[in-house]
Amino acid sequence: MNQKMLEACARAAHEVNRAYCIAIGDDSQLPWEKAEEWQRQSAIKGIETALGGANPAEQHRAWVADKVADGWKYGPVKDPAKKEHPCLVDYQKLPQAQRAKDLLYTTIVSTMAVTLLQL
Repeated sequence: MNQKMLEACARAAHEVNRAYCIAIGDDSQLPWEKAEEWQRQSAIKGIETALGGANPAEQHRAWVADKVADGWKYGPVKDPAKKEHPCLVDYQKLPQAQRAKDLLYTTIVSTMAVTLLQL
């Protein structure tokens, strides 16, 4: 998959994630065009993991490992300035709403990838 397709998948997954977050009361996600570069790069890295066949739990573990490697730690509230995030826990400890977000992410990625590769 070329870079343009990777970014298209990342954009779609980001926007679905943002819409889902709004639906569950989290207005912290900015649109793709206004997202910080680290957020866009994180989405692209997530696409690569998902395209490798990761299920939602594996996707979450890869996301946690990436965040921890970047200096993030658990915190009760997401705070990019402090690099704290409440989802830096084992997948099974995530609230159901957060596990659903991981499922949405992997579903969007696989759907976008199949569709784009058929074009």
